[in-house]
Amino acid sequence: MATKKTSAGKAKSRPAAAAKRQRDIQRGADARNAPKEARKAAKKAAAKKAGKPAKKAVQAGTRRQPENPLPEQRQRKPGHEYKLDPQPRFLAPDYVGSGKLDGMVALVTGGDSGIGRAVAVLFAREGADVAITYLSEERDAADTKRAVEDEGRRCLAVAGDVKDPAFCEDLVAHVVEAFGRLDVLVNNAAFQQHSAALEDITDAHLQETLQTNIGGYFHMARAALPYMREGGSIINTGSETALFGSKHLLDYSATKGAIHAFTKSLAANLLERGIRVNAVAPGPVWTPLNPADQKAEKVAKFGQDSDMGRPAQPEEISPAYVFLASPVCASYVNGVVLPVMGGPRG
Repeated sequence: MATKKTSAGKAKSRPAAAAKRQRDIQRGADARNAPKEARKAAKKAAAKKAGKPAKKAVQAGTRRQPENPLPEQRQRKPGHEYKLDPQPRFLAPDYVGSGKLDGMVALVTGGDSGIGRAVAVLFAREGADVAITYLSEERDAADTKRAVEDEGRRCLAVAGDVKDPAFCEDLVAHVVEAFGRLDVLVNNAAFQQHSAALEDITDAHLQETLQTNIGGYFHMARAALPYMREGGSIINTGSETALFGSKHLLDYSATKGAIHAFTKSLAANLLERGIRVNAVAPGPVWTPLNPADQKAEKVAKFGQDSDMGRPAQPEEISPAYVFLASPVCASYVNGVVLPVMGGPRG
């Protein structure tokens, strides 16, 4: 795959170093969480022995989606989609494009896998050329690039770390140089690591979460705005954790709450320029973020406590991004946080 490593990316981003830093945080969190998780596992085993009924999964789409239990699995950060079992569904075969983004150019951070990949594919199906960023997941990025090109559109894949403002500026300039414009920015790159207690979150862990999840959104929006014109849009990936909180994702939930507030604030700030800003707040979605965070036995049950009793597949989330990106559909939609959680309680 032909990828572009910008000069700023070479000098400052060091995506491989960022991936190693995330793995170090993961190992430390695992060690601190192990005793607490063992006690919780014993309690759950006792409840299961008592005959607690399993929640029935809901299927409401055009085809059946995978249900729990999922195979037990664990990955090193940042996680790889090609290693997941089952493979996340991102192609949305029943979704028929209708030119909603014809002639437009979109940039999707974290576009190598998960929601980002599904969004990139549907944007291409609607007529947009797409650039994606990734950290160090070369094979996943190549797969996404191929899927976009299979839709008949151009794709640019760039490795880098959105925590680095210089990388973000260099990246946007390169996208505009390659495609001639920038119409849609999707801020989607994220870092997540469960911790049982606030005291277990190290300074390095906290800064990785803050600087990736909210700092990266600031950097990317600031870099993109000089090139965006009236009719453009920014879409941020929020989370149900911003709405309800999450007792073991204290730092992650805080950043997602910040993303929701940033969305509304930036929407008001850019209104006179005709650039809309919105967010999508997904519930549990089957992506590499999950097995690269929690232990294998928890991954098997991921999403079973949601309203639908199962995790969403990326293709069930991506149409919301098309709606918000398209001037045809959402020209009067600005500053909203669109929940895509499978139910009112996520």
